[in-house]
Amino acid sequence: MIMAVLTVSQVNMYVKSLFDELPALQSVYIKGEISNFKHYNSGHMYFTLKDAKSQLKCVMFAGDNYKLKFEPENGMKVICFGKVGVYERDGVYQLYVRDMQVEGVGALQVAFEQLKEKLEAEGLFAPSQKLKPRYPRKIGVATSNMGAAVEDIKNIVSRRFPLCEIVIAPTIVQGDLAAPDIVKSLKLLDSIEDVDIIIVGRGGGSIEDLWAFNTEEVARAVYDCKTYVISAVGHETDTTICDFVADLRAPTPSAAAEFAVPEAENELIMINNYSASIENFIQRKFDSEQTKLDFIKNKSALSNRDNFFKTLEDNIEVTNARINNSYKAVLDNAENKLLGAVRALNALSPLSVLSRGYSITKSEKGVVSSVGDVVKGDSLSIVLSDGEITAEVTEVN
Repeated sequence: MIMAVLTVSQVNMYVKSLFDELPALQSVYIKGEISNFKHYNSGHMYFTLKDAKSQLKCVMFAGDNYKLKFEPENGMKVICFGKVGVYERDGVYQLYVRDMQVEGVGALQVAFEQLKEKLEAEGLFAPSQKLKPRYPRKIGVATSNMGAAVEDIKNIVSRRFPLCEIVIAPTIVQGDLAAPDIVKSLKLLDSIEDVDIIIVGRGGGSIEDLWAFNTEEVARAVYDCKTYVISAVGHETDTTICDFVADLRAPTPSAAAEFAVPEAENELIMINNYSASIENFIQRKFDSEQTKLDFIKNKSALSNRDNFFKTLEDNIEVTNARINNSYKAVLDNAENKLLGAVRALNALSPLSVLSRGYSITKSEKGVVSSVGDVVKGDSLSIVLSDGEITAEVTEVN
């Protein structure tokens, strides 16, 4: 009997057909622990699913895994849904995963914790440095314009602080389109110059209903807002990523409205109290100064003005006399010094010498101090104490 010889391809094809024809392997749930996980740039995921005794290769293509709310990790225990088939080229069988859930914990909860850890590490949950305006001019609200949340906010703000305006940005807050629409509304309200506070949120619901507020794109949009943001998502027991990033977390939309604006009546009471305190302070200050003035008038020199001013006048006269005497002494001393200097200068003056019968003889060349300074016929000028004589040299001896 001659046995047929098969190629490798034929065997793998045959085995693959057997797997494809087994209904039990076409839609199967398999649980295990993820290991050797790899997520390629193409979007495809490759990993191994294992338990205490065995392991199974798995692949989850990009067309299926883009819907996952969480990022699979090594060591994570999951339940995978898909079909078991043979990869014909390599001759190995594997699980083609179409969906995946975390065993024992909801996938959304895992995604929540993963994103929370990531954003916290980046500093998006750090305490805000923005100050909430005490008296906001306008409040922007990013929420559905059809729900009870927006009505609660409008009613509370108008009742508590009627001076504040409300700007509503109608927003989709549930479903696949919610996250990008929330981001759009936040950017719009943040661009309005006189909007001082933004309230973003919605009423209560399941974690699936609130999931848009747990997305990374909404978290980063809240963080990027220059305007003060209050997060008001769901009920008091609900906590979202948006709450952690916002400048303030309100347990409900109604509470957010109360946080956003003061109570006008309380503010008026406070203003009246301040006014009364200021008036009392001014009155006490006036009374104190009046008491001081009365004391000065009754207990000091001012109580006897005549004596007070007579004493001042006497002091002024004495002081004036001292000044005059000092001034005269200074003048006399200066005059004596001046006269002494004049006498000294007069003694040295050529005029003083001339007055005693001497004269000064000058020629065109200057003062004549020797007979050799002149010749016969020179014109001379003779300076006396009371005038000048012009002469001519007739002879030099």
